[in-house]
Amino acid sequence: MKFRNILSLKSLIVLGFVVAVIPLFLDVMYAAYAMRDTATLGRTINFQVFEQTKTIRQVLQKASDIERKARLFVLLSDPSLRQPYEQQSYENARASFKQGLNELLKLHVDNKIALLVNELSEKENLIYQQIMGAADENNPELPIDEAFQGLREASNTLSREFEKHVDHEFNELRQQSESLEQALLVKGAVLLLISVVFIVMLLVVLSRSMRQLDASIRRLGSGNLAEPILVTGPSDLRYLGNRLEWLRTHLMELEVSKQQFMHNVAREIEAPLESIREGAQRLADEADGESDRARQEIALTLCANSEKLKTVSEELVRYSQINSMPEMKLKNTVNMKSLLESVIEDFQPLLQEKSIALKKLVRPVEISGVHEQLQGIIEQLLDNAVKYSPVDGEIRIMLRDAGTQMELEIEDEGPGIDPDERSHVFEPFYRGKTAQNGDYAQGPGLGLAMVKEYVSNHQGKVDIIDAREDQQGARVRVQIPLTGEA
Repeated sequence: MKFRNILSLKSLIVLGFVVAVIPLFLDVMYAAYAMRDTATLGRTINFQVFEQTKTIRQVLQKASDIERKARLFVLLSDPSLRQPYEQQSYENARASFKQGLNELLKLHVDNKIALLVNELSEKENLIYQQIMGAADENNPELPIDEAFQGLREASNTLSREFEKHVDHEFNELRQQSESLEQALLVKGAVLLLISVVFIVMLLVVLSRSMRQLDASIRRLGSGNLAEPILVTGPSDLRYLGNRLEWLRTHLMELEVSKQQFMHNVAREIEAPLESIREGAQRLADEADGESDRARQEIALTLCANSEKLKTVSEELVRYSQINSMPEMKLKNTVNMKSLLESVIEDFQPLLQEKSIALKKLVRPVEISGVHEQLQGIIEQLLDNAVKYSPVDGEIRIMLRDAGTQMELEIEDEGPGIDPDERSHVFEPFYRGKTAQNGDYAQGPGLGLAMVKEYVSNHQGKVDIIDAREDQQGARVRVQIPLTGEA
């Protein structure tokens, strides 16, 4: 539990950065050490090959010198012609040759080259023994051509084998470099995958919390206060979720208080209003003759206004009960085209009374919603359109599936709504300039407010938009998600 409290958004970002950087840092360090070892090995091999090549060249050169001095020594085999320094020169060449062979063996050559070095030494010893043995006899002609040939072949064999050895060493170095490159790629890919996995896990945790916050804010904005707000994840995001939950409960309390207030007001004025209406009606019935005409008109005015107040009271009760009635929260699949046609059929007498033409562009649409509220939306918008349309006017209705949501538009040819008033017409009891005109002053001013509540209960939105370029009047658009979810 303490760990969850410490794990804030800031600490998660730092942790994600560290987790992403550490594998990459390890990969770089491994690559650096591996390249250093490879470079050291390459320098060692280059140095060894260089020293071995130099020594072998010297050995092969000294082998040629021995053959030349040995042949000269044989040619001067006559004691009367031979000079003492000739043998000394030959002995010196042999000593230098032996020293070169020893130096070559000290360079840690492989076994095959060492065997060839020993073979070359034996070939030279054989030549020396034959020459020295023949020098003690009277006959100087010795069969040593084959020995010289063997010395040359041994030298050539040693040279070829050393070339193979050099090629082998550099091939091994190249293979080791390729292996290192592959190892670096594999380890780098693994470490990068680890970093990506940790980053993805971090993003999943953060995105889940952000989605929960976004969904909670959307529900609050749409007026859906029934579902508790729970945000998981980092401590500071959980704190925001707790504050939103506090706001939700506070809004619920305000909503309950508002509904209770409107309900009480409507109930309180209902009884006195009924008494006033009955008294005014009795007064109008008792008035007769020219002398009582003024009293009768006053009584009829009181009756008419009482009826209006009664309508306001009833609408106020309905408005206060929008979100409190359980049946208003049960959503089912509703065929909007059939519902629209049914409402239009009920409005036919009003349409015929004002000779209003109806132009429809209706497509089949099904959404998840509350049938009574969706019907109330259509009835109220169509009632306003009929109320404000002139005689012989036209009402245009469009219903369509707009991908993820339903769109309903109702447009009339009335006086329209000023742009400055569009943001207020959905407020309870708001009456615009047009509605205050004597020709249209009907209703309590709760119709569009109820429409907004109904649309909000379906996580949708309702707007007053501009009329078409070649038309005038009010144009209302309702957009509701097809699934009934935001």
